Amino acid sequence: MRVTEFDFDLPEKLIALHPAEPRDSARLLVVRPGEPLADQHIPDLRTLLRAGDVLVVNDTRVLPAELKGTRLRGENRANVSFNLHKRVDAHTWRAFARPAKKLALLDRLELGNGVGEPLIATVAGRGDTGEVTLEFALGGAQLDEAIKAQGAMPLPPYIGAKRAVEERDKTDYQTVYAAEDGAVAAPTAGLHFTEKLLQDLSDMDVAMERVTLHVGAGTFLPMKVDDTEDHVMHSEWGELDQATVERINARRAAGGRVIAVGTTSLRLLETASRASGELRPFIGDTDIFITPGFRFRTVDVLMTNFHLPKSTLFMLVSAFSGLDTMKAAYAHAIAQGYRFYSYGDSSLLHRAPHPEDDA
Repeated sequence: MRVTEFDFDLPEKLIALHPAEPRDSARLLVVRPGEPLADQHIPDLRTLLRAGDVLVVNDTRVLPAELKGTRLRGENRANVSFNLHKRVDAHTWRAFARPAKKLALLDRLELGNGVGEPLIATVAGRGDTGEVTLEFALGGAQLDEAIKAQGAMPLPPYIGAKRAVEERDKTDYQTVYAAEDGAVAAPTAGLHFTEKLLQDLSDMDVAMERVTLHVGAGTFLPMKVDDTEDHVMHSEWGELDQATVERINARRAAGGRVIAVGTTSLRLLETASRASGELRPFIGDTDIFITPGFRFRTVDVLMTNFHLPKSTLFMLVSAFSGLDTMKAAYAHAIAQGYRFYSYGDSSLLHRAPHPEDDA
């Protein structure tokens, strides 16, 4: 499909720079293909969900993966900064560098915020579009803790270009159930949940199951092709274990719906069920790219924020609920002043039928 089919005009004033307060007070646009749109709010999930349903959330935890520091080359020094975006191994990360032209292979780096010992790294590789591979002197849990101490929260570019990182972002840009370190961008649909709302849903027999998909900064990269068939999707590491699969499948067998909280949860669930046609355990990288025509096998309902024009995520929601449906939904959201992107409002999308569903 042509990428231009997924374009729309978004007034800049609708890009949210801070989340709603409290976080569960945001608006929620309910989209059921073939039915009128419904303007509701996050607390209305108590009536929109039903006993027996299962919420599948992504429990990845965002690392403060924006690092600033100095490139050392003999007596020459230069200021550089990096956004880590994908862990390679215990000592190594891929990162987007600024300015990348100041870096060469084997350059030594000292990175940090000036408090405590700086992180020592070496440029171990260079790629396209400003990407580099950094090999750190520390590794594993020690490296994770050092990154937490020395880094800043990696706000999306459409927020970071408009304001500086604030202390509150350390909590605002993290879900209440975040547990597994490794993401460099938040699974933003989950930012709307509070402990109280999750408890209320549990009390009405809506289960919550955790999966892990470490969101990478590649989720923000613009598409540079004219046709979706030519796009190379970034990969992200995820894990869905056997016990979780069994509990989700038991809920489905009893008639419950699978509600994916965020496109990251959906991508992992559909990756895990794509090959066999049924949900099975999965661990590894996924580069699943979902566009209209995709047959969903596991997810019935998707809770997700509003996405960028011509983005892979707007393509995903168009595949889920229908392109015409989502264009109409986004036009309505814009007209009604919904807040967009990571810190914005949310939507609850119901899956459109696929021609093969009844086959």
